[in-house]
Amino acid sequence: MADYNPRAVASPTAVGVIDAGLRAYMLRVYNYMFAGLVLTGIASGITYMFAVTSDPAHAAATLRNGVMLTSIGVALFSGPLMWVLLLGSLGLVMFLSFRIQNMSVTAARTSFLAYAALIGVTFASIFVVYTYASIAQVFFVTAATFGAMSLWGYTTRRDLTGFGSFLFMGLIGIIIASLVGFFVKSTMLQWIISVAGVIIFTGLTAYDTQKIKEMYVAGDDGTVMGRKAIFGALSLYLDFINLFLMLLRLLGSRR
Repeated sequence: MADYNPRAVASPTAVGVIDAGLRAYMLRVYNYMFAGLVLTGIASGITYMFAVTSDPAHAAATLRNGVMLTSIGVALFSGPLMWVLLLGSLGLVMFLSFRIQNMSVTAARTSFLAYAALIGVTFASIFVVYTYASIAQVFFVTAATFGAMSLWGYTTRRDLTGFGSFLFMGLIGIIIASLVGFFVKSTMLQWIISVAGVIIFTGLTAYDTQKIKEMYVAGDDGTVMGRKAIFGALSLYLDFINLFLMLLRLLGSRR
């Protein structure tokens, strides 16, 4: 814990109060993260309903796998609106990451949920590419992996700081490789990126959980604690979403 001094002798009552506060803080982080994931799922499902049709009379385009898109689907999945959404979500998460310390808890929470909803809109395309069954299977695999690594990151006594620096360098490598892969269509490169991504985001889940835990200070006021909880939820949300995408590329069954 961030305020723990191993040289000090704390009373059992004081330790109990700190532990109770830490548990409440971490529960708040996970609740925010869970709310973001639920909102992403809802936004994705609603978007898919408006983007896809089974009626040829309402289809604006038909994909090679037989999925018929409405005019909304064409705009979202192949038009300039797709890039607007992608760049908008990137801009929003960067804004939230750098400005959260100067925002009110309400504004930070609203921005986080808006980002989660925006990601849900862009995620609707995975239902066009992958089967429903494989998406569900990969989601549960992701949830189990995330839960195990987050629990380990919370309980381990090992300092993961150096581990996190290595993972961050790997994340930069993935970003660069993904940019290259955008121009160079290589199945092998995409497979390598996906495998590396699973390893990196699995490790980042444990690292971020420990970092979020160490951010806890018992003396923080409600505003500071609220900001920390939202920032922690955002970090874990990004770990979960990216781990899910990497696993989906490896394990998902295409239509």
